[in-house]
Formats: sequence, structure tokens, C-alpha cells
Amino acid sequence: MEILRIRGGTRLEGSVPVSGAKNAALPILFAGILSDQPSTLRNVPDLADIKTTLKVLETLGISVSREDDRVTLDAGNLSSIEAPYDLVRTMRASVLVLGPLLARAGEAKVSLPGGCAIGARPVDFHLSALEKLGAVFEIDGGYIHGRAPHGLRGAILPLPFPSVGATENALMAASLASGISEIQNAACEPEIVDLATALRSMGARISGDGTPVIRIEGVSSLGGMNHSIAPDRVEAATFLCAGLISKGKVRVTGIDSHYLGSALEVLESMGARITSGADWVEAEAGDRLIPSNIQTAPFPGFPTDMQAQFMALMTQADGNSRIEETIFENRFMHVPELARLGARIRIQGNEALVEGPVKLSGATVMATDLRASASLVIAGIAATGETVIRRIYHLDRGYEKLELKLSALGANIRRENEK
Repeated sequence: MEILRIRGGTRLEGSVPVSGAKNAALPILFAGILSDQPSTLRNVPDLADIKTTLKVLETLGISVSREDDRVTLDAGNLSSIEAPYDLVRTMRASVLVLGPLLARAGEAKVSLPGGCAIGARPVDFHLSALEKLGAVFEIDGGYIHGRAPHGLRGAILPLPFPSVGATENALMAASLASGISEIQNAACEPEIVDLATALRSMGARISGDGTPVIRIEGVSSLGGMNHSIAPDRVEAATFLCAGLISKGKVRVTGIDSHYLGSALEVLESMGARITSGADWVEAEAGDRLIPSNIQTAPFPGFPTDMQAQFMALMTQADGNSRIEETIFENRFMHVPELARLGARIRIQGNEALVEGPVKLSGATVMATDLRASASLVIAGIAATGETVIRRIYHLDRGYEKLELKLSALGANIRRENEK
């Protein structure tokens, strides 16, 4: 099993490119199911979850080829409607095959998905929206089996919560449903906009993406897509936090500041000097880090996927900070591991009180989920001595060549096989 070994105390400085967004690439890859024509995607990150997704597509009979960051799909010979447990058990996003398969084949059988253990994240919202389009479901033997006996028909789809995944599933399914659909209380994340843009390149008729009401006029068929995946705003924020905790100056390239919105506002409130251009954002450490309070919320609020990284940064703020987690109930599992490095954090219900500044010291820690992994890397960069991070397969689900990119900024970090 592989580990990351970090020797802290070095100042990070320089530029680092941002890869394509995992959270945008996964639904867009599944959208390739909707057409019998070839699709080409660019800026696809090289991640464990992407590799799993491509394997799922291949089990459905879809031809897949990859060269560097370019992926070509051909679903002309779709031969299966089942996404098996052995593949999807590690990846929550696998439930996104439901909408495309129901729309294209009229049937789907998908193992109940796995992924990070950060909360229940039920698929009820997905199923309810698809049922309103005409699907019927049964859950048996750990599988969701869906059918559209009379095809999919346009409908009003009110979501009880602006779920990103449910919005994506409904958006893909409604694109091939007969009639007009309207997703109400839709998620507004940039990854939703990227999916809608990709679907429009296939001939879908979608408007309102990026707002709480998305309107879809269903079409009888879709062509292949030609699309470049949007940049990963979570990766970008991770690099900026790593630079700031090292008292450095880091520029992320290939991304516009609008993708980072509330995260940049928090960094500025903490004393960082933020500058940006058309395709870059830079954060430079100020004289000191100022404590801050954040509350996670659906876009345009503060992203839950950035909470752990900011918690690591807050351990070095000159005073106490507070984080309120409103999206996932188990998303503080990194706290005990940060405590092993010397962090002083108290959990009160869904709030974390972060005491700062504290002196972090290297230790052996264990990653508990994807974003928790990144928080430990950030803390390790600031810690004195050596930090060893185990179970980094979590990290590889969402960060492309993280240790190489950080090394280029001056971090003393390397990947090793555990002895």
C-alpha cells in the first residue's frame, strides 16, 4: 500500500496548473450513454474515479479510448443495462448511470453505490425525480432496478434539496424525455452548468442552468458531444490553502476566479492577498492569518468539499475559528487525525471550533475520505518534522498527481510503497 511522506516547514511558491474537475467529468462521461454517436471529451483528469467510470461504461458495451487528457466514447453498441457492485462499490457517482440508461434503453440496474463515508447521502431524491418522469423502481439484493415501461415524459421536478447528483440525473434523463421538464430547486454549482453545456453540444435543449430553475425541452435523439471539462475549483482551493499555510505565494492556472467565489472571500477575510486574471488566481500570505467563521452551503455558498482544507489552514490563524457543516453529517472524521498533528479542534454537533495558532508536529496519520486526505497534506506542509499519510487511495480518487504538483511548488513530499 502506498503512503505520502511529507517533511514540513518549506515555503511554497510558484504556479501550478489545475486539472479538469472530477465532479464535472463523472456526470459528463455518463452522459455519453445518451447517444449512439461517438463523443470526445478533453481535459479529463487522470483519477481513480475516472478509471472506475470508464470501466463501468465498458461493461455496458461502450467503446472507450483514452490518450492523455482526451477520452473518446462510442455507445453505438450499448449491450448491457447493469452497473455491477464490484465496480461501483467505491464510487458514489455511479448512481448517475440511472438517468442516461433509463432514457436511452428504458431500463437500468445499478448497485447501490459506495464512496466516501461522510454521511447517508440517500438516492431518494434521484429516484423521486426519475419517477416523476415515468420510471418505476425496485430495490432488491443491493441493486436499484429501474424501468420506464411507457418511456420518459416531461414533468415538473421539484427537489426537496438542491442535490447536485439528483439535478444531474434529472437533467440527463429529461433531455431525452418527450415534452418539457422543469427542475425546481435545482443545484446551481458550476459542474451543473458544465454538464448542461456538454448536453447542449449533443443537441439538448436546456436553459436556466446555474439558476434554481432549469428548463429542458426533450428531444428524440442526441448526437455525440465535443466538450472540454471545466477546471477543478476544489483542487485550486486546495493548492491556495497549501500555499497560505506555508506563508507562501501560489498561483493556480487554468481557472477563472468566478469558480472559486466564496472560497476566495474567506481567504481574503483571513488576510490573504488575492489577485486574479482571465485564467489564473493567486494567493499570497499576509503578515498573519486571521480567524474566520464559515458555514457550508449549496452553491454559491461555501462548498462542503473545501471544508476540511480550510480547517487545516485555520489551525494557524491568530485566534479561534468556527466551521458549521450543513451538508453531510459525518464530515468531521479528519478531526482526530489533525489532532494527531497537534491541532486543537472541538466538535459540538455539526460545528467545529478550531483553536489557533497551534504548533503542528509530524506524525503518522490515516486518510478517512477524499477531502480529509487533502487536509492532512496541507497540515503536513506546515508541521515540523515528518508526516506520513496512509490510505492515500482516497486522495487518488480526486487529485491528479498531487505530490508532483506540490513538489514543483517547493514542498518536500514524496510517494512511497509502505514497508
